[in-house]
Amino acid sequence: MIEVKAELVGNVWKIVTKPGDKVAEDQTLLILESMKMEIDVVAPRAGTVVEIRVKETEIVKEGQVLVGME
Repeated sequence: MIEVKAELVGNVWKIVTKPGDKVAEDQTLLILESMKMEIDVVAPRAGTVVEIRVKETEIVKEGQVLVGME
């Protein structure tokens, strides 16, 4: 399983995908908000979203796993 992690501290602004979705490399999985900037969290490669480990409005830490993919 591939773990997609947060690269910075922020809030989960919007979740764009759901478990079972097939995604392309560099496709946006969710959007974080930090210091009034929106940061796309993208798929590191093509695959299937297995789980979303966060909820919208949740505060995440740098290095926290956000999405599991296969």
